[in-house]
Parts: sequence; C-alpha cells; structure tokens
Amino acid sequence: MKDSNRPVAASTVGRGRKLRRDAHLAADQVHVGRAHLFRGDSLQHYAAWAAPTVIVSDGGYGILGFEGDTSDHLDLPQWYEPHIAAWSAAILDTATLWFWNSEIGWAAVHPVLERHGFRYVNCNIWDKGKAHIAGNVNTRKLRRFPVVTEVCAQYVKEVRIGGLTLKQWLKAEWLRSGLPLRAANSACGVKDAAVRKYLDQSHLWYFPPAEAFEQLAAYANTHGHHGGRPYFSRDGQRPMTRDEWQRLRSVFHCPHGHTNVWQRGALRGSERVKIRGRAGPAAHLNQKPLDLLELVINASSNPGDTVWEPFGGLFSVSIAAARNQRQVYAAEIDPTYFTAGVERVRGELANQRLL
Repeated sequence: MKDSNRPVAASTVGRGRKLRRDAHLAADQVHVGRAHLFRGDSLQHYAAWAAPTVIVSDGGYGILGFEGDTSDHLDLPQWYEPHIAAWSAAILDTATLWFWNSEIGWAAVHPVLERHGFRYVNCNIWDKGKAHIAGNVNTRKLRRFPVVTEVCAQYVKEVRIGGLTLKQWLKAEWLRSGLPLRAANSACGVKDAAVRKYLDQSHLWYFPPAEAFEQLAAYANTHGHHGGRPYFSRDGQRPMTRDEWQRLRSVFHCPHGHTNVWQRGALRGSERVKIRGRAGPAAHLNQKPLDLLELVINASSNPGDTVWEPFGGLFSVSIAAARNQRQVYAAEIDPTYFTAGVERVRGELANQRLL
C-alpha cells in the first residue's frame, strides 16, 4: 500500500487519478493468451521478459499527466534513462523502438536514446485535427498556436561489429582487404552504385541488399590479401552469409498510402475507456488509438515476434499486439490501472482465437 502521508516531490505529484477502485487484483502477473501483464515497476520485470523485436514506449510526457510524471520536459531524461538503458541491453539487434511523447518531451529524451545505442529513423506526427480543440483555446493567454499533435519517433538498435556501425564496418572490411574502392563496383556488377551507396560514409549510405553483400564478401575473400581472410566475418572463422547479413536489418513493412503524418481524430467513442460509462470522464489521460498502435506494431514486426509495453496504463499496446499474433509483455505500476487494464484486455481479447 502507498503511504499517503509520505511527501512526494513537487515535480511528480500529477493531476490525481480520477479512476477509483475499491478492490485490486491480488495477482502480480496475469496471462491472457499472448498478453503477459505484470503489476509493478517495469524495471523490476524486464529481466524475466523475452527479448523484444518491438518496444512501444508511452510513458512520462512532462505534463503531470499521472502521479509519477514530471512537471516539465527538463526532468524527462532522468525519468527515462534507467528504462532506456535496460531496453538497450535486452533488445534484439534488429529491434525497433516507437517513442510516443510531446514534441519537446521527445526532443529532451532524444540524446539519451542516442547515447544508449538507438539510431533515429523518423518522426511521425499524430494530427488529431481542429476538432480536438473545438475552438476552446485562449490563444491570447497561451501566446501560441493550439496544439493538436503528438509525436511517435521511430528508432532502431544501432548494430555494431567490433565497435563499428554497419556503415563503418563495411568500408573498413573492404579497405582491410587491400582492394581499391572501385573494385567493389566490379564485385557487384554495377557501374558505381557499390562505392556510391554501400561504401559511402555520409547520409547517402544504403544498406546493401543480401545479394550485394554476398558479392562483396565473395570478391574480397577471393581477391583480397590472403593474410587478412576471412573478410566480412563476424566470428573470425568464416564470412557472414547473405541470410545472416539480412537479419541485421530491422523489419519494416509500410502499408500503401501511409506517410509520417497520421491524420486521425482524437480518441472518442466506444474505444475510449471512461469512468461511469459513456457519460463519464476518460479513465486515462493518455490512451492511444488501437489502429495507430496496430500500424506501428505490424510495420516493425512479424507474427510470433515479441512486443514490450513498459508503461501499460490500460494496456492498449498489449491488445493491439495480441490481436495481431504477437507475444506481448507489459507492466503497470499503479494497481488501480493494472486492475482496470487487465479487465479491459480480458474483454477485448475474449473472442480472439488466440485464447
């Protein structure tokens, strides 16, 4: 039980929880089909979870959105860093992180993500439209344009071989073979694409397709210095195969017609979990639409892969992942939300064949 008399730092008091429960689930773990739900601080549970292909983070925003959130973006790096360090240590080489936050919240945490080996890919904007504010904004007081967006930044694990990024390692291995750079074009049977794309060290670098990598490795091991062989090897015993190389690239499937601007209204209607039915206030300030969560999960993983939801809330990520045949591990520290979230998962997944 939480000691209500214990002082709480001013920056983490939050707005207070509107959702109330007279009784909480006694269990610390609940398993509903492919969804594995844990009560408590996710930092205490990561070690017991299967390594993830996808992490969907929807934690502190720096807006006092819940007890434990910070009062502004300045404290978010410290708030997130223990989690980010744990994610970096646990995830697969090809994992993707989707980091939900406000624009300034994401900007504050970005350096921490980079420091722990996450490489920025893209910033996606959830545009809720003008209906989100319905004209109810005093811009004379706020002195800014009304905010109708959130961001979901995409990161991937920065794979390294011998301390080098893949981009650096490819060129280093080729140079180590003693072959001139232009010979890479001959290896791949192209005019200049190998040097211009695969061995480039700028933002123009392009991940070589499996066939091109196989050609580079075969050429270097046939024509390169004998003393340095094998080239393009991860274990020092043999060159990597085309399949091993391909597995170093994160999964990504982009549905036709989608861009990085998601024009989707704010969450309303039957999907929005409310207190006292449809007429009551929202049970959780930060509930995300299932369709957007399914979009990012399906884009960055395959059926059977593992998804993490470190900050469960009402376990929306867990529902979206389990619906799409992914294993999902999630935690919620607040026992009231944990209880409500478990009930929601059970209800949402009750008719799923995966049960």
